Amino acid sequence: MRMPKNCINGVWQDARTGAVREIINPFDQSVVAVAAESDREDARDAIAAARRAFDHGPWPHTPGPERGARLLELARLVRDKTPELAELETLDTGKTLEESRWDMADIADIFTYFGGLAFTGGEGEVIASPKPDSTSLVVREPIGVCAQISPWNYPLLQASWKMAPALAAGCTLVMKPSEITPLTTARIVELAHEAGFPEGVVNLVLGPGPEVGAEMAESRDVDFVSFTGGIVTGKSIIRAAADNVKKVALELGGKNPNIVFADADFDVAVDYALNAVFFHAGQICSAGARLMVEAPIHDRFVQALAARMRRIRLGNGMAPGTQMGPLISAVHRDKVERHVAMAQQEGARLVLGGGRPADPALGKGFFYEPTLFTDCEHTMRIVQEEVFGPVITVERFETEAEAVDRANGTIYGLSAGFWTRDPDRIHRVSRALRFGTVWVNDFNVYFTQAPWGGYKQSGMGRELGRLGLEEYTEVKHIYQNHAPSVVHWFGV
Repeated sequence: MRMPKNCINGVWQDARTGAVREIINPFDQSVVAVAAESDREDARDAIAAARRAFDHGPWPHTPGPERGARLLELARLVRDKTPELAELETLDTGKTLEESRWDMADIADIFTYFGGLAFTGGEGEVIASPKPDSTSLVVREPIGVCAQISPWNYPLLQASWKMAPALAAGCTLVMKPSEITPLTTARIVELAHEAGFPEGVVNLVLGPGPEVGAEMAESRDVDFVSFTGGIVTGKSIIRAAADNVKKVALELGGKNPNIVFADADFDVAVDYALNAVFFHAGQICSAGARLMVEAPIHDRFVQALAARMRRIRLGNGMAPGTQMGPLISAVHRDKVERHVAMAQQEGARLVLGGGRPADPALGKGFFYEPTLFTDCEHTMRIVQEEVFGPVITVERFETEAEAVDRANGTIYGLSAGFWTRDPDRIHRVSRALRFGTVWVNDFNVYFTQAPWGGYKQSGMGRELGRLGLEEYTEVKHIYQNHAPSVVHWFGV
């Protein structure tokens, strides 16, 4: 793979200023690539290319089956290049190679799914007209130029959630990955051109959010911004987009409760409590880091959880046997450390972890120990704020109503899960939890056909599923009068 550069109207190019950024492997801080570091001028060039391709190019008018065929070819390329893409993702993020392989399988499925929707969509809906001798048709058309800003934790997976439906709808794109994890997004743009997407349809700009991302949000030539990331940045995008009333879709993270009732399958619930948090070192927007356990099993559950957490194997994501890699950066590790210190100041009891590992083999990386807190109250900041690291807080609860009330007592509403064998409780609790996704006797499950997004300050809009495709369309009503006649109202 070439060193990551901007791709504007099909041409790979350096930033206008020539500025570059070193891309660091979080495992040992080695430099794995040198990428372009763009500014607003580069972003304007990419937006202009996407605007021309939408307004004057063939892609928005390309028949759905042809758009679908290009997406299916891109899916085939992702499957073919999975070993390469997975290695790039692990070098970029530090996650285990096995997790990166899972991501690539999901990404191929995403392009396949939306390719299929492009094949079958676009016919429109005929609705009954109240007027005689007339027809009425509702159609969905591509929304236009889409700015797509992706996060660092799942660089290519999150990019594909945005890229695939936009292309299926007939939109043109300007993609901006996180400036610290650009490798796989740059590679997918190469593969998109190999798959036959026209010039100007898929553009890439590498650079920081305050420059490139801000220009995307503010530009009057951008019709839609899709952003996944932090809540502070999300709010700034809303403010910027408000100036020209462009459509915005945001996924801003969560503080996701994982509720274990006393009648749950104990061993399975313990196992999934680990799965809910420690993939990618807890750097998951849907991580079940807020564990809530019913009083009769609380102590035993904490003991079993701690025993398993002590055996988590930290290491190089490329190495077989590694179960958890490093955090993404020194800055992010500092943030996790501040949250842990804050929890102790607030009175939470540290059961396990709470520091950097002592193993000298891990000393160059941004590692943090799996950390467990008990005696947590729902008002504590460690319980309410997204830590985005390998940290579990445990709250004890007495009743179902108390658990639901506490779980809903957050500014977020992305996802939640609960464990029980009681069918009546399953019905009550799944309806009572105010979250975009609710898992029953499972956690962190998503698939391409189901919509993903949150309530409250977890964001707005949905990705994946048919709703994910509809985000990239405008609705038009076309009415035709087949027998127009004079009305004789004015001037008669």
